Amino acid sequence: MTTLEEHVARIGEDGFTIVRDAIDPDLVDRLVAAVDGLHASLAVTPAANIFEGTSTLRVYNLLARGKVFEEVPVHERVLPIVERVLDRGCLVSSLSSITILPGETAQPVHADDQLIPLPKPHVPIVCNTMWALTDFTEENGATRLVPRTHTRDRNPELGEPHETIAAVMKRGSVLVWNGSLWHGGGANTTGERRVGLAMNYCAGWMRQQENQQLGIPIEIARGFSPRLRKLAGFGLYKQLLGHIDKCSPMDLLDQSGPRVVVGVV
Repeated sequence: MTTLEEHVARIGEDGFTIVRDAIDPDLVDRLVAAVDGLHASLAVTPAANIFEGTSTLRVYNLLARGKVFEEVPVHERVLPIVERVLDRGCLVSSLSSITILPGETAQPVHADDQLIPLPKPHVPIVCNTMWALTDFTEENGATRLVPRTHTRDRNPELGEPHETIAAVMKRGSVLVWNGSLWHGGGANTTGERRVGLAMNYCAGWMRQQENQQLGIPIEIARGFSPRLRKLAGFGLYKQLLGHIDKCSPMDLLDQSGPRVVVGVV
């Protein structure tokens, strides 16, 4: 098995790594069932733009939509890699499902941090993962990657041609990449759907892609594990960022009364 150090080294060099057979089959089954249930209950339909996909089903804010999704951000085979790319103060940026249906075309190549106005290359500020809930193949829409582009000094231009490779992986595997890496969803030329979870993280000092504190009802957040609470942003970064009157947001969740955090000035 590839070690933690080897995965981190691969991300540093190539911009990505694949954790093979990371997820227990039972968890994969439960996640697929939950996603299918949301498709039905929310009457999900494809978007009307090429970035989200005109033949792709997406469900956002999954931490507010089912207990099973709480197992995803804290997974022991994946989170330690992300923590090494960012740091232990990293946050959940977004958690969504992406189901690429037959007939979908390739998504435009992009970088997940390209909206952040920082000169490139820069230190990792986004680390994203794609959980394969079905097999990912070259034909059914496996994520396309442009290796080593996380070191480029610019973002890709829309419509610019690229030599890409497919992140081919079996059901239960997880792709992890530096958010500066150029990539995009693949085209699905098969008769089967490709189902994945986009579990995305950002540095603890960044604004999250999805507003976790408003998007997740307080009663749901109160049931989160201590680690998931911090990942969702109900904590502090370096005992300072995110405080409320010098106290941690955890106090609001626990209704335990304010406790002044040492180090906040």
